[in-house]
Amino acid sequence: MKVIVSEEIAEVCPVFVGACLEANVVNSPYSELLWKEIHELEEQLRKELTTESVKELPSIAATRAIYKKCGKDPSRYRPASEQLIRRMLQGKELYQIDTLVDLINLASIGYGYSIGGFDADKFVGDTLTLGIGREDEPYEGIGRGMLNIAGLPVYRDAQGGVGTPTSDNERTKITLATTHLVVLINGYDGNEQRVVDNACYIQQLLRQYAQSSGGAITVYRKN
Repeated sequence: MKVIVSEEIAEVCPVFVGACLEANVVNSPYSELLWKEIHELEEQLRKELTTESVKELPSIAATRAIYKKCGKDPSRYRPASEQLIRRMLQGKELYQIDTLVDLINLASIGYGYSIGGFDADKFVGDTLTLGIGREDEPYEGIGRGMLNIAGLPVYRDAQGGVGTPTSDNERTKITLATTHLVVLINGYDGNEQRVVDNACYIQQLLRQYAQSSGGAITVYRKN
């Protein structure tokens, strides 16, 4: 996939850097070893963070700041990474979906970046463009119904929106039948090394849990 960062994103976040990981995978309903890793990280984060301090993590704080610049309330439309970590800190179990979604959630929690995970065979066209949501733009969030994405950063394919840092779209969601995976890591903090490290961590998880060679990583920003 080719990923383009629009001028409107560059204006509000000139330091933005993203990573696209594309891989062939085999999904499964559940991985006991993966969930052992998730619970170990959960215990660690409960010792280090509170529901207030999580907002100060650089990757989350930067995403929240962009929401405000784009006109969205980050406490009402929380970035997905913040949602996941807060849920852990509140003593609630993470939702168990399937191995691909679960490992992406683990990577998001570990680094604090909001990460989009997609069945690439459901994209329309071969290009994704990162822009800002418009008023009345149709968008069905996974498990959330129709979502008001006005003021949210959004990736669009040739048909429309597929992913925001708050929720990905039902149209391109991962299922047990997914074999062609695209993962997008959103570095609104501009920390390229950490974004790439996060992508490499996902490669490792895909090798361990999704019968994958790890795929290829491409870094993207506004040229």
